[in-house]
Amino acid sequence: MSDFLPTSSDTPAQPVSWFRRRAIEPLLNLLRQGLSPRQLALTVSLGIAFGLVPLLGVTTLLATAGAVRLRLNVAAMLLVSHLMSPVQLLLMIPLLQWGERLISHNTNSALTLEKLRYYFAEDWAGGLQVLWRAELGALVLWLGISVLVVPVLFVALRPLFARLAARQKAKATLSA
Repeated sequence: MSDFLPTSSDTPAQPVSWFRRRAIEPLLNLLRQGLSPRQLALTVSLGIAFGLVPLLGVTTLLATAGAVRLRLNVAAMLLVSHLMSPVQLLLMIPLLQWGERLISHNTNSALTLEKLRYYFAEDWAGGLQVLWRAELGALVLWLGISVLVVPVLFVALRPLFARLAARQKAKATLSA
């Protein structure tokens, strides 16, 4: 009769979400490997900022250079920055539009797909100039926002990672 009673090994494990498997667990593993909460908070804060740069193709370069320069974990920085890719793509068009308005000093000038089609069909140089101004303005906006957001994220994440590290340490001492 006891053969039919479920044991703890017979009960199915709860399915782990994609986000937990791909983002949370790797960050917790970094805490287990000795990355300090301060370093992890700085890595995540900068990884978020580098992941949102409004210039496609430079995320990996910025994240790697920042991690190496600051002696942070390169893999963690790349993980966080590349997890921001969907948000980066969502913010790209608004940042380009605001960037063009910032650089051209014209609030009526809006970067649109029709405008770019016209320029690239009729005047390549004009199209590149409009796109260059928009990208330059978007980078200025991104830099200004990042200078404000990274310190706030760092201050907010440091106690969170300190608590997670303490919890991991307590769990390790209980299991030993």
